[in-house]
Amino acid sequence: MPIVIQPYRPEHEPAVAEFNQRLRRAGEDENMVFYRYAEPRWLPRTANSRIYHEFFVAIDNGVVRGGYALKTQDFLFPDGQVRSIAYYHHPLSEGIVNKAHAVVGTLLLRDAMQRAPLLYCLGMGGYDRPLPQMLIRLGWAHCLVPFFFRVLNPTRFLRQMQTLRESAKRRIAMDLAAFTGAGWVGSKLFQTYRTLTAPPAAKAEIHEVTTFEASSQILWEHAKQICSFTAVRGCDTLQSLYPPSETHLTRIEIKRAGSAIGWAVVGERRKDAKYGNLRVGSVVDCWALPGDFLPVVRAATETLTRQGFDLILTNQSHQDWGRTFKAAGYLSGPSNFLFAASKKLAELLAPFDETRVRMHLTRADGDGLPRNF
Repeated sequence: MPIVIQPYRPEHEPAVAEFNQRLRRAGEDENMVFYRYAEPRWLPRTANSRIYHEFFVAIDNGVVRGGYALKTQDFLFPDGQVRSIAYYHHPLSEGIVNKAHAVVGTLLLRDAMQRAPLLYCLGMGGYDRPLPQMLIRLGWAHCLVPFFFRVLNPTRFLRQMQTLRESAKRRIAMDLAAFTGAGWVGSKLFQTYRTLTAPPAAKAEIHEVTTFEASSQILWEHAKQICSFTAVRGCDTLQSLYPPSETHLTRIEIKRAGSAIGWAVVGERRKDAKYGNLRVGSVVDCWALPGDFLPVVRAATETLTRQGFDLILTNQSHQDWGRTFKAAGYLSGPSNFLFAASKKLAELLAPFDETRVRMHLTRADGDGLPRNF
């Protein structure tokens, strides 16, 4: 019988567990496993939900050979219309560890495109990975989402940032800079320069909140026109994405004279060997009125600094947010965070090269929530 792709149901859970065991036995990353439960623990589909998850599995004579997830959500388009589109993520194929099942990856993507022609991918780990290479061959529109970082603890950064310490000469140089304090001095001089050259911004207040209320809906309505393409970030969506139960996230509202001018969501990234023992924070998501981006970025940075992080990372596709992060003392680095749009979706984003500079995409628009950003 041919491989059949169908919605993931509870009766498939034992076969999925066996699939995950086969991946682990083959030496795959322990995080590269499919969802244990058929019912999504985050964003399950309900009768009234506008944002929800669905899982699908590839069945081969009762054996699970792969699976993928779709997150469906409302997006604002360049023509001003709001449309429901799907995010394709967590595709896993037994072809990763057994070439006899190499076709499964293609079957998964084809099935997703049939279920949701308006489809996008985000993240993917760089252009050298199999999925983005497949998308390019299929003619999907694509671009890198710029990456920005700010070092808060230069000494620990120099001693712990493993991806920069791969050669002996570089390790010696970084250890010397950490020991002599040259790294700390250089970082502080750079931050001082960026502060002095940044555009002036009126004083604003930072308020930590447990949930986003009506003011976030007003901000969405007043600021959405500066984006060519973005996920709807109204009050209901924010309450779904950032509920009070996700206590590892910090939600902040930024106000001036009692009125909200923006918000941000920050948190700690999961552990990654390339960062050594650094505490790595992330600006997960952000939104602001036109002209008030800088107070929001500074508020997010101040919050993570106060929480004791060594390094802050973020991905921001909108050119104005990117410029603002640079003005706030962030550096840009090589990005492996990609956005790709199916042909049907790209038609609605044309001309793509003009649209992409004003797209507002962050880590929150991928599979990073609630704990994988």
